[in-house]
Amino acid sequence: MHAYVYKSLKKADTYVFLAGRDDFTRLPAPVPDRLGRLQFVLDVELTPGRQLARADAGVVRGNLASRGFHLQMPALAGDPSVHDPMSDDWGTDA
Repeated sequence: MHAYVYKSLKKADTYVFLAGRDDFTRLPAPVPDRLGRLQFVLDVELTPGRQLARADAGVVRGNLASRGFHLQMPALAGDPSVHDPMSDDWGTDA
């Protein structure tokens, strides 16, 4: 499955994957309003063995097949899957 990736110029580290190049018609109205202008950054083939930096390729493929888009946003604070380096014991406590 092919994906076309766009980055938000308004929200840092936020990307939209589309099933069709420049096919923004599948995005719900609030998405473009909140993300602002989207800039094309990548054309990628999402094969079953493909690894993505911040998303599960299987989830992205599923969202593209069912919705026509996948939204990748930065990790939220408090998400247990995100490691907070400030919680490590640095051995500096007296």
